[in-house]
Amino acid sequence: LVLASILLVAARATNSRVVTTSEILRLSLVGFGMWHVADAVVFHWLLGLHRIKINSDAPLAWDIGWLVIFGLLPLLLAWAFPSRSGAASGGMGAALMSIVLLSGLAAAVGPSFTRNSEVIVVFQKGMNPASMMQAILRAGTSTRWNSSDGSIWVVGPVSWGGLFSLHANGALVVSTSPLVGGCLAWSSFKV
Repeated sequence: LVLASILLVAARATNSRVVTTSEILRLSLVGFGMWHVADAVVFHWLLGLHRIKINSDAPLAWDIGWLVIFGLLPLLLAWAFPSRSGAASGGMGAALMSIVLLSGLAAAVGPSFTRNSEVIVVFQKGMNPASMMQAILRAGTSTRWNSSDGSIWVVGPVSWGGLFSLHANGALVVSTSPLVGGCLAWSSFKV
C-alpha cells in the first residue's frame, strides 16, 4: 500500500502518467480480489491452515462461496469497470489517495495494546508451560485464562515493549482483537 502510494505520488509529480479515479478503484478491486484468491488457494487448500467454517458439514462449500464473493467477484468488477472516467482532479485524487493511505496505516497499526484489558497470546507448539509463563512475566503482564493444552493464553494489558518481548520469547500471535479468537476457534491450524 505504501509502495503503491509512493508510485502514484511520483507519477503525478513528474506528470509522466495521468492517474484516473477509475484506475485507482480498479487496482483496489484487483488487489482485494487477488488477496482472497491467494488466501483461499494457498492457506485454505494447499496449506490447510484454516477454513471459513470448519464445523460445517461442507467446509469446502463455504470456502468456495468466500472465494467467489470476495475473490472472483471483485476481479470481475475490476475487469468490467469502465475506463472512460477522466483524470482525477488534483483535490479529488489527493483526497482519495489520502483516504486509502490513512486506511492502510490504521489497519497496519491496529488497536493500541495499552488501552485493552485483555490480550490473546498463542505460543509455538511444543513450548513447555514454564517457558510460556516466563514469557508472560517478561512482558510485564498477568494471566487471565489459558486453554487446556496451554497454547492459547488470555493475559492482562500488554505494552508495546511487552508485545515485542512475547514474540521474542515464543509467541506466534499477540492480539487484542476478539476476531483472532474467533479465527482460532474455527481453525484447523495446530500451534
